Amino acid sequence: MPAGPQHLTATQSELSGEVADDLALYREKFRRRLPESLDDLHGPAQGVVNLPLHLAWSGMTSYDLGKPRQRMGLYRTVLHEGLRDDLRRYLNQDLLLQLWPVLRTLVGRTVRTVWEDAFPQLASRTQAAA
Repeated sequence: MPAGPQHLTATQSELSGEVADDLALYREKFRRRLPESLDDLHGPAQGVVNLPLHLAWSGMTSYDLGKPRQRMGLYRTVLHEGLRDDLRRYLNQDLLLQLWPVLRTLVGRTVRTVWEDAFPQLASRTQAAA
């Protein structure tokens, strides 16, 4: 007997629930890594930063903060791969605030949403830049 619309709806509903559960877990992964405050971000503001292998497991490991593309690449990598201690060690509050209006377009939606929900000053920087 061919599958009717009711069968497809049930399957789609199950899939939607699974996807929502996966997304919630993914968001929670990033939420747990967040610093208590942006004031906790004491990373370098200049010079060359060498990331450990657990952060830079694919691609560049050394970033010159004096070069805008490398600086953006470092922040993107640390936001996606870093644990709480990595965020505090490699991100700088002032640089993050400065870079955020562009950086937010380079990170995944989940990372962007988690950070902007936790730190309204990031979202307000975006609105001010628009």
